[in-house]
Amino acid sequence: MNEKVIKLKAAMEQRIVGKGDVIDKLITALLAEGHVLLEDVPGVGKTTLAKTLADSLSLSFARIQCTPDTTPSDITGLSIYNASTGNFQTVPGPVVNNIVLVDELNRTSPKTQSALLEVMEEQAVTIDGKQILVPKPFMVIGTQNPAEMAGTYPIPESQLDRFMMKISVGYPTTSASEDMAKRFIEGNLHEKTVAVLSGEDIMAMRSQVKKVTIHEKLTSYAVQLVEATRIYPEIKCGASSRALLALLRCAQALAFLEDRDYCVPEDIAKAGELTLSHRIILSTEAKMNHISGEALMERILGQVKVS
Repeated sequence: MNEKVIKLKAAMEQRIVGKGDVIDKLITALLAEGHVLLEDVPGVGKTTLAKTLADSLSLSFARIQCTPDTTPSDITGLSIYNASTGNFQTVPGPVVNNIVLVDELNRTSPKTQSALLEVMEEQAVTIDGKQILVPKPFMVIGTQNPAEMAGTYPIPESQLDRFMMKISVGYPTTSASEDMAKRFIEGNLHEKTVAVLSGEDIMAMRSQVKKVTIHEKLTSYAVQLVEATRIYPEIKCGASSRALLALLRCAQALAFLEDRDYCVPEDIAKAGELTLSHRIILSTEAKMNHISGEALMERILGQVKVS
């Protein structure tokens, strides 16, 4: 694994116990210029995970706690009248930072959720006709509670499509829980994470990721995976063109993490698993039969091979 990535992961693992695989996925998305949605029940460390990544980097950070009365301007910012100058003054919102944690995204209204659409795609916000660019590197980390929980609004498919990955944090293992309990009793569970990398480090690694070679046959393999999601009867709507681009960039990041300047079929397959499952919109029959996007993606990966 890349030396700088090892340093970043080690810093995060000092605070996040027993979640090495989840940390790997989060770092992959960061280097692939993607956004991440963390979904799981409350209290398993979704917010802590996002905050730990921010603390491990010398970057600006903002947390937006979503509630039913959160408004779009609470995220993007607004124009206010300055009585002393007689002019309107643009006040950027918390989204104008390097890493933005949008906590419990599905507890706020669809109107407010949509305030993130522009900035996640264009890396800019528009306030009263004035466009403000966000700093680079930029990443949105959203967290959400499972849809069946009280007080939640489903996240629209158009917004899900802007997240490169949806990651389930999951409950810790028994050994991880015991380690966590020991740290808590000793009073060092929430020690502050020290920044080990800078924004320049991340931007440099992102540039290297873009240089990773993908053979034509592997590009074709990626296209076949995406197209396969559009023909299954259990799938109402398959992956988009944006999903294909996310898959390819994610595959490049996975190769970079393994210190390779070229992709192998396993990178494409792993990237497909990470980037396509949450973009699959299931048919009503599939939902009634409790078929998941992950299960369908596993079936697709088993049937579609590199030609």
